[in-house]
Amino acid sequence: QVQLVESGGGLVQPGGSLGLSCTASGFTLDYYTIAWFRQAPGKEREGVSCISSSDGVSYYDAAKGRFTIARDNAKNTVYLQMNRLKPEDTADYYCAAVEMGRDDSCPKEAFEYDYWGQGTQVTVSS
Repeated sequence: QVQLVESGGGLVQPGGSLGLSCTASGFTLDYYTIAWFRQAPGKEREGVSCISSSDGVSYYDAAKGRFTIARDNAKNTVYLQMNRLKPEDTADYYCAAVEMGRDDSCPKEAFEYDYWGQGTQVTVSS
């Protein structure tokens, strides 16, 4: 059974850090592009960051300079390290996967991804 499971969410104070993990089961991530999306209450889902199978990375504006995405294919896991968190980062965070082979691009739209995790909640508040 193909599955993505996110973990690492929680409550953190503004300016703090949090690390999220996305672990795949039922398939190997080697040829998959993995993206992180988030959805805040009452808002549309938005892209956060993406990493291709060739380790090409991209960050959306809200994440640039603060978040870092990385993958460990041996652990079938992708990570999102979030630093200098702000209250506006509060959202449910989802990882998503699409098989891209060695294509280094990162699809920007949620509908382009085939597999999704159940999400992990991140709350930034004092």
